[in-house]
Amino acid sequence: MLDTRTVREAFDRAAGDYDRHAALEQEVCRRLLERCDYHRQLPQRILDLGCGTGQGSQALKRKFRQAQVIGLDFSSAMLTRMRRRSSLLRPLRAVCADLARLPFAQQSMDLLFSNLANHWSPDPAALFDEFRRVLRPGGMLLFAILGPATLAELREAWAGVGAGSLPPRLPDLMEVGDALVAAGFREPVMDMERITLHYPGLGELARELECTGSSLLVPGWERWREEQERLEEALSPRLIEGRFPVTYEIVYGTAFGPPEGQPRRSREGEVATFSVDSLLKSRPMG
Repeated sequence: MLDTRTVREAFDRAAGDYDRHAALEQEVCRRLLERCDYHRQLPQRILDLGCGTGQGSQALKRKFRQAQVIGLDFSSAMLTRMRRRSSLLRPLRAVCADLARLPFAQQSMDLLFSNLANHWSPDPAALFDEFRRVLRPGGMLLFAILGPATLAELREAWAGVGAGSLPPRLPDLMEVGDALVAAGFREPVMDMERITLHYPGLGELARELECTGSSLLVPGWERWREEQERLEEALSPRLIEGRFPVTYEIVYGTAFGPPEGQPRRSREGEVATFSVDSLLKSRPMG
């Protein structure tokens, strides 16, 4: 997996140009927002995980006007852009932190929303454990991540010119679903779609990959200019009407927070946790 520091620094550098090149991220965000309608009750506290420049946070605040919306990201440069979307009438709170170490109390969130962010974490199991910790029983987890077919054309062409190495492994739909079940989430639902974007030239493609962080998924991509001629030749059989097609596999997940004490699977076996309040309430009176 990618080093967290490397990913953070890449997004810090890309923050100023991100919105102009994040067409895929913006479209997936729109589709993910439509799935919020399946929430069983109006959320009062929403956490946008890996919020980036805050497009999703802003849209969540418009959709749930009475809710507190918190945007969390590990890139301080991204959060600077996110804060600009906050207003007096529609305030947004920005928090700089790691997805796997959330600075929030247990069972403090009604809705966890994560648009194309989870796959940057080096430990998916720990990520879902942390999500479960902060989600209230019955609260909703809604996310989209990149699946293993992402950038398949580009990865194959890059490896074909001898410029690449072993790419980061992206989990498939079944693996993500199993991880949700292991973490104890209720009623997990997974589905997948593939979105293909077409680019007029390799330069435009490279610029978008670098400005959205996706170039990190193609090891050695910083050398693409040195290999441009060979790379274009390797991609030429795939051209469609003179454009480079690039596929993104989007894996969607929906699940709900389990009731107090529902066990989760761990290396030590099944583990159940209870809050202090629930244990005090269960004590016999007298």
